[in-house]
Amino acid sequence: MAGPADREKDQCPESTILAMDDPSKPSQEYAPAECWPMARKVWVTFVICFYTFVVYCGSSIVVPSYGYMMLQYRISEEKVSLMLAIYIVGYAVGPLVFGPVSEIAEIGRNPPYIISFTLFVIISSLIWVLDSFPAILVFRFLQGFFGSPGLTTGGATLQDMFGARSAPIAYIFWVLGFNCGPALGPLIATFAVHEDWRWPFWEIIAMSAPLLLVLLFLLPETNPETLSIHGARRASGSHRLLRGPKAFLMQVTAMRALPTQMVKDRFLDALVKPPEITLKDPAMAFCSLYTSLIYAIYYSFFEAFPLTYPNVYGFSADSTCLLYASMLVGCVIAAAMYGYYYTRYTWHTGLDSSNLELRLIPAIPATVLVTVGLFLYAWTSRASVHWIVPTIGVSIYSGATFVVFQALLCYIPLVYPRYVSSLFAAADFARSTLAAGFVMFSRPMYLSIGIQKAVSILAGLSVLGILGVLVLFFYGANLRARSTFTA
Repeated sequence: MAGPADREKDQCPESTILAMDDPSKPSQEYAPAECWPMARKVWVTFVICFYTFVVYCGSSIVVPSYGYMMLQYRISEEKVSLMLAIYIVGYAVGPLVFGPVSEIAEIGRNPPYIISFTLFVIISSLIWVLDSFPAILVFRFLQGFFGSPGLTTGGATLQDMFGARSAPIAYIFWVLGFNCGPALGPLIATFAVHEDWRWPFWEIIAMSAPLLLVLLFLLPETNPETLSIHGARRASGSHRLLRGPKAFLMQVTAMRALPTQMVKDRFLDALVKPPEITLKDPAMAFCSLYTSLIYAIYYSFFEAFPLTYPNVYGFSADSTCLLYASMLVGCVIAAAMYGYYYTRYTWHTGLDSSNLELRLIPAIPATVLVTVGLFLYAWTSRASVHWIVPTIGVSIYSGATFVVFQALLCYIPLVYPRYVSSLFAAADFARSTLAAGFVMFSRPMYLSIGIQKAVSILAGLSVLGILGVLVLFFYGANLRARSTFTA
């Protein structure tokens, strides 16, 4: 009996390979990305995951600089928190523009990646010389905005390459990127800021500049419709085989030649439909609201840690930044457990419309652990309890959120395959705007009512996610049957 990998291979007959280096020798240059050799898929997955990691790491990498910036610019803790919040707002807004563009077949995935990330690197280089806090905030917003395509379109790129059964394995590493990036940011920068508080900006450049070269020279296009168009042109002799910057320039030239009205219509359709689905479809509305809540709580820990560990346990600023690694530990353990579960129990499951909700099984215990982790942190953050206990609570929470994101990330493309990239963009906008709000109001809330009460309230809100996932698991098929947006 053929396994899933065999069935996915069967979807790539030789007739789909359109490009020819030589009329007698078929090439896979313009074959659908699902038909590529595994080594090529692994390479593209690595690039997209590192891209995602760099941009998310850039959000929190400035946290160790807060104290130095407060002294230099004579600003309050609330104002300096804008360094994190405004970056998050930037990568919330960006995907609303770049996500729909990547769905236009004549454009593809790569032009939005390359154009936006080039601007990301330029802005990251210029922010070093700024000596005005308002100007730095403007550039931080632009950093987040132009770094955003990989955060949403990256999922569509992985979906292009892997079939419905294999994509969840690739998503594990992508979700690790956007969970571990914020956790490692402070750890990367905490000791460098003693030399100069601007060093985190140089660390962003050190990671992003080589990545830009990789995107420009070594990242192949994956959008199947774009590859089909390029392959047809190649087969007809309208252009020769192009790679790297020349292929990118060809895509940009084709983009400029598109009829304005066609681009406008496609862009508006891809821009309007995801919010419409989110507002009108109960399943998508729940997924968006719940992931927004747990993601916002995740970012609120960047305000909670400096209030908990130095004040309650006497930790230094450097030691407190090291504790953000507890989020990384939770995510890595959860990734290993999810990978084992998926390959052991879900890999050979069929994907007909009656059982898509099986992808949600890991999310059921994970939603419970989200609440458990929050309550553990809230109720044990006191001097009479060893500091490792609330830290374990944070690890449980971060690992559980990883599994929730992973399960929903695998579920949404199956239910709404037509608008994958744009739906990811809409979901990213919702959770990132809420996260930015949490960064700004969580510290006053923690100071006003205390860490224990504040986090307990958030834990209580997270209970709604347990009920929501159960409803979606048992009644998701009925909801999909009534929806006008599902495939």
